[in-house]
This record gives sequence, structure tokens and C-alpha cells, in this order.
Amino acid sequence: MHDEAADTPAPGRGTGPLAGLRVVEFAGIGPGPFAAMLLADMGAEVIRLDRPGGADPYSKLVVSRGRATVTANLKDPADVAATLELLDRADALIEGFRPGVMERLGLGPDTVLGRNPRLVYGRMTGWGQTGPLAQAAGHDITYIAVTGALAAIGPAAHPVPPLNLVGDYGGGSLYLVAGLLAALLSAGRTGRGQVVDCAICDGAASLMAMFCELSAQGRWSDRRAENLLDGGAPWYGTYACADGRHVALGALEPHFYARFRALVGLDADPDLDGREDPARWPLLRERLAALFRTRSRDAWCRLLEGSDACLAPVLTLSEAAAHPHLAARETFVTVEGTVQPAPAPRFSGTPSAIGTPAPLASLTAAVAAWRQGG
Repeated sequence: MHDEAADTPAPGRGTGPLAGLRVVEFAGIGPGPFAAMLLADMGAEVIRLDRPGGADPYSKLVVSRGRATVTANLKDPADVAATLELLDRADALIEGFRPGVMERLGLGPDTVLGRNPRLVYGRMTGWGQTGPLAQAAGHDITYIAVTGALAAIGPAAHPVPPLNLVGDYGGGSLYLVAGLLAALLSAGRTGRGQVVDCAICDGAASLMAMFCELSAQGRWSDRRAENLLDGGAPWYGTYACADGRHVALGALEPHFYARFRALVGLDADPDLDGREDPARWPLLRERLAALFRTRSRDAWCRLLEGSDACLAPVLTLSEAAAHPHLAARETFVTVEGTVQPAPAPRFSGTPSAIGTPAPLASLTAAVAAWRQGG
């Protein structure tokens, strides 16, 4: 890792726990840019290389934050040479092309690691670098479909895609960041970088670990809406209120469920007994649905939110930033008029921040800046 611990960070460089880390991001869509955003939030100096005219429609205001973007025509030998020089001074690389593309561009791991043996080479794909589907197109929904994750999410009638949180960002970006940081720690000890092959299908499968455990114990059904965490259990789900808005009830443990019953005045109602018997779940769900329809969402929150009943309002994205708890923690911030999530997680000694990198006019300027910085 480039050591600038004794230096005062230059304008636009991060001051978080990854300050001094240099990352080259080859612009793409989805999990690669989000991973780069997380690294930049934590202080890494990220330079994003984008193709001419290739602005990513999903990362213009928020996901692209904290890093400078320069244009690189990777079919131009001069730009490839400049990119290699930039990588000579980098600690890590993020690319999300189909397998073989970087090699054809002259930027594959053998070439890059041959010049900079300490570099960590992060490869972000849906299917991975190997396997029969490695060259196939896909999206979040297809990657999580084959892992068992999609089949477990949604009502009994049909699976529902959980935005692109489970695949792109959960199984992709977060595993890529974890892999990069682990490989960087290894490089710091050994002096040798390596390739991190991050496949969304692998990460999404890893996220299913607990459900593999429950299945092995005979405590998980492959049928949706029949389990504890998939909407099957009546005390762990969402309910419509009198105003058409919803609350989320998470009284999973018996003592939380008992507290919920006490607060709503139904601790003696026999219809709410026998919660461990799935045969009683339809009646219990019907009773709870009728109960929640008697008051507005906000009225239920005044009664139950913040208690051990484990209830919260189901907020829209436009409502979330104003929630008192999130507002107090400044979980959402406004940057140049755009509301967006603040950096996470939080560090006591080296806080993350949404950086404003010094602009770079060109790929040549990026190389010159890193030459000057050492």
C-alpha cells in the first residue's frame, strides 16, 4: 500500500481509514461503482476511468461520489500505456468487464501484476471468471435466481426481486470490498498482490448460509411464506393500517411477542395463543390484520415504536430521511441538493466522509498527479 501516513492529505484526498490507498476503477454499472463509492467514502483515492461518452446512468449524482472521473479510450495504445502507468502506482483495481476483455485490451492480470506485483486486481462479474455461464449476459435477478435466494423471497404465488440489493450490492459490491481489503492486508504482509474473482452468484449463495443451516435442521421449507423470516410467521411481517400505509412487525422472539400483545391489550386473547403452531398462523394473521386496520400507521408507531414490541413504520425512500432516529444520526445527508445515504460504517478515529476530489482534466493529468504524489 502506498504509504502517506506522515503526509498531510492533498486537497480532495480522503481522511478516513483508507486514506493513502490508491484505486483505479474501470467504469461500469451496478456493483463495481458501488464498491468504489464505499472505498472512496472510507478515504481511498479513487480515479475512475470512463470510456468516451460512456456516462453510467445509474451513478451520476450519488454512486459516483468521492472520486474523479477521466476519459480513457482503451482502444488507443497511448491511453492503454497511460493506464498501465497509473496502475503501476495503484494499490488496487476494480473492473467489471466480461472475462477476457481486460486481457484483450492489454490490461489483464498477468500484464498488470507483472509490472506492479503488489497490486490487488478486483474482478467483478455476475457469473465469475470460470464456469459454463462465465461469458453469458445477466443481471441481478438472474444471478440470485440460481442460488436459491430469489425463490425464497416474495408471496406464496410468485418470487419477487428484492430490488438489486441481494445480488449486485449484497453478493457483489460488499463481497468485492471485503475481498479487496483482505487481499490488501495480505499484500501488506507478503508484498504480493493477487486477483480477487468476485462473482455475484457466489456472494449471493454465501448470503444464504443461515438458510442452508435451517434447511439442514429441517426448519426451512422451500415454499415461500411458510417460514419465520419470509412472511410466513404472522408476527414477522407487514400489515396495512387504516390510512393505507403499512407497519413492519418483528416480534420474533416469544418475549417480544408477549410485549406486543400486552401493549395492544390482547395479552388474554386466545386467538393470539399457540404462535408456534403453523396450523394457527392463518387465524393469527387474520386477527393481526384486522387489528392494524383499526388505526393509522403513525398512531401505531406512537403506541409501539421504540418498545420491545419491535414495530416500525414502513417508510418510502422520500420519507426515510425525516425519521427521527435517522435524522438524529444523520443517516441521510444532502450534498449539492441531492439527498443520499451518509458513509457507513462509522469510525471513531478516522471518520469517513463524502469527499470532493480535485478535478482531473485528463488521463494524462491523473498520471501526472500520481507521479507527483509518489
